[in-house]
Amino acid sequence: MRNFIVSCVMILISLNNSSAQAPKKNSPSDIYHSIQKLNFLGTALYIAAHPDDENTRLISYFSNEIKAKTAYLSLTRGDGGQNLIGTELRELLGVLRTQELLAARNIDGGEQFFSRANDFGYSKHPKETLEIWDKDLVLSDVVWLIRNLKPDVIINRFDHRTPGTTHGHHTSSAILSHEAFDLANDANAFPEQLKTTSTWQPQRLFFNTSWWFYGSKENFEKADKSKMLSFDIGVYYPNKGVSNNEIASLARSQHLCQGFGGLSQRGSQKEYIELIKGAIPKNKENVFDGINTTWSRINGGKAIGTILYDVENNFNFKNPTKHLPQLLKAHKLISKSTDEHWKNIKLNEIENIIIAITGLYLEASASGNSANPSSDIVINIEAINRSNSNITLESYRFSKETMSTKKSILLKENEKQNFKHTLKIPETTNYTSPYWLTEKGSLGTYSVKNQNLIGKPETPRAFNIDFVLNFNGYPITITKPVVHRFSKPDKGELYEPFEILPEVTTSIKNKVLIFSNSDAKEIPVTIKAGKDNINGEITLNIPEQWKISPSKISFNIPKKGGQTTVLFTLTPPNNESEGIISPKVTTTEGKTFLNELVEITYNHIPKQSVLLPSQAKVVRLNIQKAGEHIGYIVGAGDKIPESLEQIGYKVHIIAPETIEKGFLNKFDAVVIGIRAYNVVEQLKHKQPLLLEYVKNGGTLITQYNTSRRFNMDAIAPYPLQLSRDRVTDENAPVEILAKEHAIVNFPNTITKKDFSGWVQERGLYFPSSWGKEYTPIFGMNDQGESIKKGSLLVAPYGKGNYIYTGLSFFRELPAGVPGAYKLFANMISINKATLDTSVIKD
Repeated sequence: MRNFIVSCVMILISLNNSSAQAPKKNSPSDIYHSIQKLNFLGTALYIAAHPDDENTRLISYFSNEIKAKTAYLSLTRGDGGQNLIGTELRELLGVLRTQELLAARNIDGGEQFFSRANDFGYSKHPKETLEIWDKDLVLSDVVWLIRNLKPDVIINRFDHRTPGTTHGHHTSSAILSHEAFDLANDANAFPEQLKTTSTWQPQRLFFNTSWWFYGSKENFEKADKSKMLSFDIGVYYPNKGVSNNEIASLARSQHLCQGFGGLSQRGSQKEYIELIKGAIPKNKENVFDGINTTWSRINGGKAIGTILYDVENNFNFKNPTKHLPQLLKAHKLISKSTDEHWKNIKLNEIENIIIAITGLYLEASASGNSANPSSDIVINIEAINRSNSNITLESYRFSKETMSTKKSILLKENEKQNFKHTLKIPETTNYTSPYWLTEKGSLGTYSVKNQNLIGKPETPRAFNIDFVLNFNGYPITITKPVVHRFSKPDKGELYEPFEILPEVTTSIKNKVLIFSNSDAKEIPVTIKAGKDNINGEITLNIPEQWKISPSKISFNIPKKGGQTTVLFTLTPPNNESEGIISPKVTTTEGKTFLNELVEITYNHIPKQSVLLPSQAKVVRLNIQKAGEHIGYIVGAGDKIPESLEQIGYKVHIIAPETIEKGFLNKFDAVVIGIRAYNVVEQLKHKQPLLLEYVKNGGTLITQYNTSRRFNMDAIAPYPLQLSRDRVTDENAPVEILAKEHAIVNFPNTITKKDFSGWVQERGLYFPSSWGKEYTPIFGMNDQGESIKKGSLLVAPYGKGNYIYTGLSFFRELPAGVPGAYKLFANMISINKATLDTSVIKD
């Protein structure tokens, strides 16, 4: 059944597929659905703060039931969240979550947009959020999108009237939407935008409410619903063989890095939206009531509608190609429309329908997945007409080419045409990389100078191909992206984006290198070739007082994709010091390269190529440690094992299923990764053995978990109640409560200074209550809040120690925060302490 649902839903994937995915294969039901959408001229915009905030049920309903052009504006790309499927954090997590949103939209039929706001982490109030984001800048982005998308209806996921009751980003998204609703039609607001767009006034603004916002279903039943509209979003689509909430469930399940993979939902289900601005529809079952969504909306649209409504009403499911003459006639009329907004939208839609009904397959596949500026690459072009329609390929032209290639080939029914083209990549071609990462931004916003890029989910593809086709005397140009199509014996046919990448990139595996004494370390630097026969030399830029040997190293890599690793010896100063090291490659042609290429590959998204400055942080740190062998149970994905190895620990990754009686006794400490109890099913079966290890003299360090998705009764030997308490200000004052406890004295003395330089937050999901057996070590709080003492709790258990911590070590250690390393070393070393372990009880 699951496979059946998936296959049905894949039919719904919109025609504007991501360029890295296989071309859509259209059934007559697909085509009919596209014609229905072609005949609806109305737009809905859904606005929230993060990936996974969107209501896929409502987006799917608007797109598939109402047939509206539907979009989701996520103000951020989710950069500040966690990652349940890999180790990508911050900007790389934002790239991953961007693609998951696009995957979701490809299923529910919506479009995806973003602002320049950076998800800097949890915020408790919109006042803080809007200060960090730069309210006017992000507000301008919301206005820009409204002016370009021209929605009739806007729906907020959150309520602008309840600041402080939820994530500050959430409320801020509603506040900005509420203000932008009117500002979009004010020519005095952000007037520079009007050089390339025009003012627009949406008709209605709604809040997507539910019983959850009222505290209980009982309260919601009693609520005044006079300004609310409701929809049954469980509607079943017979032509698709799937219901709306099944589509929505599959779309939501694309948010895998957030752990949102779930079961499909079926059956009748109500969704509510509350009117905030505009006039309430007379017909409360029709959100577009009173808004003209017919072809008569545009100049000359009546004649277009006469043709296209007839196609819809008399659609030939057995032979959709019969409608080609009508569609060509309508295309000609649409192209003459003076309404540029709807003309561009509807030309794209009708062209996709024309391609679908003729079975027209057009592809330009590069012989490799990447090329460099100033290089050549062979493009394999395929064109086939799988209908009896009279279609001629007149010519084609690639982006940045000044001349078209003439063909004048009649595409006979089902006769494939293949030919090759050598594409010359101009020297000025920009590298492929997420556009919002090319310049350094601020804590709250990304820097994007090109106004026309703002809002786009991805960097536009560097190369497209325009196919000029003649349909029985009528010319239409069809644009396709250049892709890379290939196959693997174990996976079959695959598609990847075609990228423009540097001739050479470098990388240092460990992004933080900790020197616990003045001894030198070998620094491996990997050089990867982006073309054949790359030659040159590499140097390493270092901070003052550090020493490097040798000063430069020559290299040669004969084949594209090949790589070599060179070794530098880096000597730190005697005193504590922090800095950045960065490789620099100079080729024999005199070109310099400073970037690292990061590839993000998961089965549910297209492969992503991200270019970042190639560098690593180096820290000379006077740190002491006790013990040597650490067992680590991986949770939701973090880089703490590599970080601990930086300070000399030997870290052994433990598969939970291998834990047997006595197995853990060889470790000086066992560390449980973030959210492990939420995501590792086996742990609930192994918990008795973990506690037995502590009882026998071991140290067990449990990092933060959430109280949701908990798969066992207790994770600790004594009562411990997890909560959503957190301290989001990374500079929040820290009070050492247990000043005499070994954990702040051995083998390193921990002071308030060790909490300097923390990133994003102090910690999250602190316990709110605990048994008398625990000692709270630190007190901390955000401004205006009471002190929270649950960030680090220690309890003796038998001969050992159980430690629970919500401090965000998973962010601090990879960021090279010295104090975080000292504190973690102390946690590991606690059973080796000989100091006074008297405690302060809460």
